[in-house]
Amino acid sequence: MLRISSLKKLVTDSMAIDLGTASTIIAVKGRGVVLDEPSLVAINEITEEIVAFGQEAGDMAGREGRDVVVRAPLIGGVVGDFERTKKMLAHFVKKARTGGSNLSLQAVMSMVSDVTQVEQRALLNAAEESHIGKVFMMEEGLAAAFGAGVLSTDKRASAIIDIGAATTNIAIVAKGNVITSTSERYGSNAINEVLATHLRRHRGLQVGEETIEFIKTTFASAYLPDDITKTIEVRGRDVQTGSPAAVEITNGEVYPIVEAIVRKIAEMVRDTLTELRPEVAADIYDRGVILTGGGALLDGIDKYLRNYINLPASVADEPRYATVNGLLKMFDDPKLLERVSRNELSVLQNAEIPFEA
Repeated sequence: MLRISSLKKLVTDSMAIDLGTASTIIAVKGRGVVLDEPSLVAINEITEEIVAFGQEAGDMAGREGRDVVVRAPLIGGVVGDFERTKKMLAHFVKKARTGGSNLSLQAVMSMVSDVTQVEQRALLNAAEESHIGKVFMMEEGLAAAFGAGVLSTDKRASAIIDIGAATTNIAIVAKGNVITSTSERYGSNAINEVLATHLRRHRGLQVGEETIEFIKTTFASAYLPDDITKTIEVRGRDVQTGSPAAVEITNGEVYPIVEAIVRKIAEMVRDTLTELRPEVAADIYDRGVILTGGGALLDGIDKYLRNYINLPASVADEPRYATVNGLLKMFDDPKLLERVSRNELSVLQNAEIPFEA
């Protein structure tokens, strides 16, 4: 039997896990963010073995070897492929641990507000199989609020818009509780899809995901650019000949494509804000909304939202890390963690995972 002192060496500090469709971010109490990698696995199609995880798999995407395919095991913020999600999470948790320890004392994970019991059970199972002692789960919107600096003791309401790759969560929180929340399985990945479709249909160029992501993060804007003639060269494959090719696209060409997606998110925000109780509405009128998540980094999205809903809109510091930082704060207040975590175990134990077999 292990002595307590030697057991302590095996136990890592408490872990916060933001398992997202695009990225998995893990933070450890006392160490901050220790892992930030794409939620991807590379699979050998012949043997079905996973040959790479995370960043290593991401580096292969679009340039895979003959028998290798890169897949995202999470779809719309929930588990799409249970076995591969489990293996990917176990790999990330092991990587995030200090000094080769095998156990984590506890972890808190985020989940979308409209998660079903089956989806929640799948997330919980994946975490438990990563050798984590106790797993707490809490709503993404509330975690993002805490990470963006909203205090659990604040009685006035705050509005958080968390824009992920495949989900957008709107949470209105006060006194450490979610008053109301809306979640759509729709996020900034939609911009990638419409940009790729536009280039293929109208410019005859097929481009890879890496190229599209680069256009979105460095060239696209949610707000009408001052100079709509600014150009960027995009390289890819000619749709008709199959040969390597390049086209020039302008800011003015990209803007309406991006704006159509951002408008959908803005409409969702507006609709949520029209259903608030008077006191809550008064608080939001004073405070405006806070943007978190990777989608908050889209150039001009705060300005666009400000104009659309006629309220102040600000981007949180390090918006991609708001959720994981909020989860991490829970370990400083165990009572709050117990109160906000959604681990209805009796319910969860009855939720069968159809894809576990």
